Amino acid sequence: MSSIIKNPMPPVALTRRGFTLGALAGATLIAACGNGIGSNGAATIDARVDATLAQMYRTYPNTRDLAAKSNGMLIMPLVTEAGFGFGGGYGRGALRVNDVTVDYYSNTKASAGFQIGAKQYAHVLFFMTQDALEGFRRSSGWTAGAEIDYVTPEGGESASTDTNVLTAPILAAIFGQAGLYAGASLEGAKYTRIIP
Repeated sequence: MSSIIKNPMPPVALTRRGFTLGALAGATLIAACGNGIGSNGAATIDARVDATLAQMYRTYPNTRDLAAKSNGMLIMPLVTEAGFGFGGGYGRGALRVNDVTVDYYSNTKASAGFQIGAKQYAHVLFFMTQDALEGFRRSSGWTAGAEIDYVTPEGGESASTDTNVLTAPILAAIFGQAGLYAGASLEGAKYTRIIP
């Protein structure tokens, strides 16, 4: 007499949403694996930060004035975003106060809606007031919102140093954009302190 064993679990159908969420979770786990003590992650980030600042100052010379007037700058050398229906992004950078790295941060972003493609870009947050800098450093996970004003025009030659813009507590410069879909916004991006 032969016995037939039936599988009590029905087969799982892989949906586009499930695949995207799984891929984002896997990418986050893999990215977190590089955050080990004793690795050369800090030196790598610092070298990329130096190159990013040099590129920004070369492309937008007016940002030197912003840097001189700011209380601190968060430099994110490379943020990669990708999406197929649902999307996400990741990058790592450094917070510098008086030209000295004081902390390292990751940038994560999730988004929904019609989107297909990938893009990469660099950005710098200028903390123009001490309160804005301290609020950022005290938070366990700071999320960018509408309080950020942008100083780099899309495809423009120079950064805006309009006095109305300069009164904002946090300014952002986005540059070096490349990819299949254009236009980068920091709204919804979450910044978290890391140990590289």
